[in-house]
Amino acid sequence: MVTAENALPQAGAIVFEQVRKIFVDPEGREVEALSSVNLAIRPGEFVSLVGPSGCGKSTLLRLVAGLETASEGLIRLDDEVIAGPHYLRGLVFQDPTLFPWLTVRRNIAAGLAARGVAKQQWDEVDEYIELVGLSGFGDSFPHQLSGGMAQRAALARALVNHPKVLLLDEPLGALDAFTRMQLQDEILRIWQDRGTTEIFVTHDIDEAIYLSDRIIVMTPRPGKIQEIIEVPIGRPRSRNHPDFFRLRSRILEVLNFAKELSLSYYL
Repeated sequence: MVTAENALPQAGAIVFEQVRKIFVDPEGREVEALSSVNLAIRPGEFVSLVGPSGCGKSTLLRLVAGLETASEGLIRLDDEVIAGPHYLRGLVFQDPTLFPWLTVRRNIAAGLAARGVAKQQWDEVDEYIELVGLSGFGDSFPHQLSGGMAQRAALARALVNHPKVLLLDEPLGALDAFTRMQLQDEILRIWQDRGTTEIFVTHDIDEAIYLSDRIIVMTPRPGKIQEIIEVPIGRPRSRNHPDFFRLRSRILEVLNFAKELSLSYYL
């Protein structure tokens, strides 16, 4: 586990303080997506968010990314309130969203170019191509890549900016099971190498257990934190270990309890 003591300098702490998010639907009605979210994520920590569809996991990530604004409350990166997008908070979506007309190398460098530092940091692009396992594919175009390779390129594009926090919104959800497990190991390897704080959204409980230091279980909408579960299993982790099965059962119990609470909220 990467802790505050041994995390690399780019790791950041994220704090949610009484965060609430309300959307307005097409008919003008208010929909409460998140309610009273309080959470502190340590520098260099790997945290996963799990919960039913519509519970606000991705909304939380978009708030940290600065793509949405909280209706109430604050989110801080270290000592600064998040007020908009910033390269120090990298975001990787389920869809790699690569520019089809650019090579892998230039896709990865796109963020650097937008910041006006591509010339100064151009040599780093190949380092990140190697880091994510795409050596030899720098001149390839997105249509020449498999889904897993495209997601590796998207990961490198976020990492090349040296973010303090890496936000991953179901980045492996569209991949086949074998590729998914391969990339889980790659994400862990890169995290352990870089020490960046990671917030990972997933519907896959086994994936959350395999990757995380802590798992945040959320209720159905309006999304609240139902329970924070430590993962007391050393790395590397075996998916067949009895402790893995016990933790999965516990999380499933918490999710079912959260669902019952949510139903009673509307009765």
